Amino acid sequence: MPFIPHTENDTRTMLDTIGADSIEDLFDEIPAELRAQPLSEVPAGRNEMAVSRLVQARAAQDTQALSFLGAGAYEHHIPAAVWELTTRGEFYTAYTPYQAEASQGTLQLLYEFQTMMTELTAMDVSNASLYDGASALAEAVLMAVRANRKSKSKRILIPATVNPTYRSVVNTIVRHQGIQLELVDYDTQSGYIDPASLPTDPGDITALVIPQPNFFGTLEDVDALTDWAQAHGALVIGVVNPTAMALITPPGEWGNGTGADIVCGEGQPLGAPLSSGGPYFGFMCCAQKHVRQMPGRIIGRTDDIEGKTGYVLTLQAREQHIRRSKATSNICTNQGLLTTAATIYLSLMGPEGLRQTAEHSHANTQKLAEKLCAINGVEKIFNRPCFHETVLRLPKPANEILSALDTQGILGGFDLSQAYPELGNAILVCATETKTDDDLEQYATALRNVLA
Repeated sequence: MPFIPHTENDTRTMLDTIGADSIEDLFDEIPAELRAQPLSEVPAGRNEMAVSRLVQARAAQDTQALSFLGAGAYEHHIPAAVWELTTRGEFYTAYTPYQAEASQGTLQLLYEFQTMMTELTAMDVSNASLYDGASALAEAVLMAVRANRKSKSKRILIPATVNPTYRSVVNTIVRHQGIQLELVDYDTQSGYIDPASLPTDPGDITALVIPQPNFFGTLEDVDALTDWAQAHGALVIGVVNPTAMALITPPGEWGNGTGADIVCGEGQPLGAPLSSGGPYFGFMCCAQKHVRQMPGRIIGRTDDIEGKTGYVLTLQAREQHIRRSKATSNICTNQGLLTTAATIYLSLMGPEGLRQTAEHSHANTQKLAEKLCAINGVEKIFNRPCFHETVLRLPKPANEILSALDTQGILGGFDLSQAYPELGNAILVCATETKTDDDLEQYATALRNVLA
């Protein structure tokens, strides 16, 4: 049904009926100083032809550049079947499955998503997604404060090796809730959190955040960090790349066997295209003992009175189901369409396909680093093992080099100079399984010419 706005006569009739002179009179209880000002920067309306030309011009700006830019969003191959199935009407228009009897297909898909995410992370429970990786980490921090009842400090240790955008979002969401975020510095030689640098008597700590791999692509010493946190009564929040989990130790097995308490991350690598920045989706898993503090929705499987399998929404600790003061979250929806794509992607790839993707991505990054570091003045900064990203130092300002590469159709990496000025002219480069040897050589040749 098309949207049909009210005519001026319709509006006048409604106002006369309730005895109001204007629409503004309906909001007279709002003080003038709190009202929004006119949108002075919004241009006047254009006709259909002008709007079409504008949109086409904007679309043309999305060039098909050769991308070595990671930093939280990654270009992976997505089988054609993923979005052919995801955009079918049964999935494309599905919203929250409140009526279980009418939503069994959607509920089963979400249940399968949860199952695969718990297998990937080696955790006990998964929810059915969140908005994105950054907000998922913020929700994990809030969850840790609720779950760790022995801790009264609300102190969260968050390493500087966590994605700077994630740290900013977490701060925005939790800073007015009495939660104290304390930055943990990193070893500038190795690009990781040195467990030996952590205090022997840190006092009351609620949780420690552990990225794996971290923002630099470097692998953290997750076992030592997990043991340290749990020895001091702190919960462990893992922030992980789901693709990497097919190749390295999953968070449910970190430490002396107890594993992380909460795990979250960005699900974009699992079948979501780059799309100029989104939409993406966040995921969250946890240990069984913390499940009642997990935000979002959880899908359960049961049998009906006839013995048939049925799927339901369970543990709905949200403000629209229970008292607001008891709610674990005010999340009113999630990124269901992206979760659908991830479920289909994981089903098609399987454990072996995901492992091969991770292996090829790692191998390509190693080859890229070798080619680039063979250029005079380019060097690898950190000496720790990494996944499919690594940090390189350039002999000239990073922004100048990246701009020059951009003119040649190459997105050369992420400029680290603002978030990590102590690293100097440093960039973060990424190579996934989508890159060929010719792609790697093209980047190396372009960089060599730019520096020359």
